[in-house]
Formats: sequence, C-alpha cells, structure tokens
Amino acid sequence: MKKVFEVFWRFLFLGCISFGGPAAHIGYFQKTFVGKLNWLDQTSYANLISLSQFLPGPSSSQLGFAIGLRQAGLLGGIAAFIGFTLPSFILLYLLAINLNTTEQPWVNNVIHGLKLLAVVVVADACLTMFKSFCNNHTYKLIAFITAITLVIFPHLSTQIIILVIAAGFGFLVNPSLKSVTSAPAKYLVADTKNFKTLPLILFFAILFAFPLLLRAGLFTEQSELMVMFNQFYQAGSMVFGGGHVVLPLLQQTIGEALSNDIFLTGYASAQAVPGPMFTLATFLGAELFVQTPLIGASVATLAVFLPGFLLLLAFESSWQSLATKPKVASTVMAVNAAVVGLLLSALYHPIFSSAVSSAVEFICVLLGFYLLRIIKLPIIVLVLTFIGVGLLLAQLADLNII
Repeated sequence: MKKVFEVFWRFLFLGCISFGGPAAHIGYFQKTFVGKLNWLDQTSYANLISLSQFLPGPSSSQLGFAIGLRQAGLLGGIAAFIGFTLPSFILLYLLAINLNTTEQPWVNNVIHGLKLLAVVVVADACLTMFKSFCNNHTYKLIAFITAITLVIFPHLSTQIIILVIAAGFGFLVNPSLKSVTSAPAKYLVADTKNFKTLPLILFFAILFAFPLLLRAGLFTEQSELMVMFNQFYQAGSMVFGGGHVVLPLLQQTIGEALSNDIFLTGYASAQAVPGPMFTLATFLGAELFVQTPLIGASVATLAVFLPGFLLLLAFESSWQSLATKPKVASTVMAVNAAVVGLLLSALYHPIFSSAVSSAVEFICVLLGFYLLRIIKLPIIVLVLTFIGVGLLLAQLADLNII
C-alpha cells in the first residue's frame, strides 16, 4: 500500500500543475518518472507512449495509468488515475454547479469568450492532427470525405458508419506505412503470451451488451443514470486522436439534452484547467443531472475513461507485435485519418457556427490562432485573454460600437 499511496500523491501533484494538454503531460511524466524517480527507463516509457497513441481513449491518462500499473499493480493504476484526474474533476464540477445557479450577465460574456477560444483550440488541433495522421494522399482523401459527409449528415450513426468503413478500407487497401514501420527495432518487442482476455471481454461486454440490457428494461429504477453511463462509455470507446475528438462524439450522443453553449463552455473550460481533457465529461454529467450533480459527474467521468483503461489492460503486454503488422497498422492509420475529418466537421458545426457571428469575432479568432500557433502562448494565458475578450465585446456592443 505504501507504493500505491506514493503513486497517488505523485500523480495528484502533477494533476495540479499539468497544463497544456496531452503533449505537455507526456513531458511532465518523462521528467518525473523517468528522469527523477527512475520508475522506468526511456525505452519502456517510449513503449508506453506508443501504446497510448495506438488505442482509443485519453492518451495521457492511459500513459499515467500504465505507469501506475507497472509501479504498484492494478491499485497503482487506479491511484494514478484518481490522483491525476481529481484536480480537474473538482474544478469542472464546481464550474458546472455554479453555472446553474448564477444569472449574472457577465457570466454569459465570459462563456462567449471561451466559445471563441474553443474555435482557436480545435482549429489548432485539426491542423496538428492533419499533419500527423494524413501523411499521404489516401489518408488526406479519407479525412476530407469524412468531413464533407458529416457536415451533410451530422448524426452519431454517420460517425460510426464512417469509422467502420475507414477501418475496413485501411485493412483491405493497406496504404504506405513508412511512418509506422520505421520505429527502432528495440521498440517492437512483445510477448503475446501475456495477452489479457478478461479486460477485453469486459470492454466488449459493456460496449454491446449494456445497450441491450437497457432496451430490455433491466435498469428501470436508475434508467436515466444508466443511459448516461452507456452514452459516455460509447463515446469513450470511439475517441481516437485525443481529447479534442471527445467533443463532437459527445455532442452527437447527448446533444439533444444540452445546448451548444453548454458544450462549448465545458470544452473551453477543460482547456483551462490542469489534467486530462476528458474531464469535460465531469462538467457535462453535472449539467445533465442538476438535482444530483455529483453523482452525474462521477458516473460520466468513470464511463468515458473506462474503455481506454480496459483496452490498455488487455494490450499492455502484447500490443507491439500487433501494431507492427501492416494490416493492423494500416487500419489504425485509416481510422485516425477519419477522426481528423470528424474533428474538421465539428470545427464548422457546432463550434464555429455557434461562436462566431460577426467580423470582429472572426478577427479575434484569427488573432487567437496566431498567438497559440505562432507565438505559442500558454493555454492558461489564452484562457484569461479570451475571458477578457468576451467581456470587452459585450461592452463594445452595449456602446453600439460593434
């Protein structure tokens, strides 16, 4: 238990200071657990990074879970997850419950500024992911076809069908995989005998059996809570490409229950707090269950993280040998390209369409993109800047200047 407690407080500290998204989290983890504590060597760390990128789910949280798992077993993995997630969970929960009870005009102005920031951040994510995942004409075509299809048919079923088609295309066509197969040989060692079937069985059982149980009326007393668990679990099972992608998936899954303003406020706020972006689920869960927000936030958070952790437990030992097989690697790359298209469609709607309604607001978005992409301002500075922008735009509107 001593090791478990140490894992918890180490990750709790990192959860309080880890601003900047998954890429920054990887840097914090490397400095702490490889450079300072020597919990694992650089090769093992690189192995875990590639695993977290390969599987759907929150990449930096999966990486932290894997580090805790290696240091102190399953309880260590759970301790790492709780420690790293707790600070952002608390902050977004407090924001959600205060958003429901606050009627001051300035709150709406702050929300508007954060919605403009969401446009900037998602645009930057689209560009970054396009460069990473669309490295040949085939993958670029998949991304654009996906984006166009989802703009025309913006439904969750369309997203699922597109991802399945992309996976099948990647498996059958097998485009060039230079970026996948060029990894150093020492990273490609795996022990397939250690493949763990129970977590994989649980993953698919919850994914497919749970909706059937809901339809059969098994959870009549807590049906709303169980339906929400299923919705967030389904979204967490399909999030390839990082936390940015969870926004369009959740928006399509529970979009009828919450307004676009709520979604974009939560998304921008998740950018502003330290820790994993998947705690957007905390905010949305509290908003969905206004009468019992803590229960809603807890269930939603657990549901969206759980699929990624079950898959990591299943493939932690054996995934490398699978990932280097051309057919499997090509399938994953094709899905990643489709995810880029999914995010591009979400950039248009609901993010841009509900946030930008004037030339002045568009100019603010362009300047914000320049500050983030070129100047590389820290995200917390941009959050404060766009809160000020929201308040300033409201004042200018009141004075009939804009």
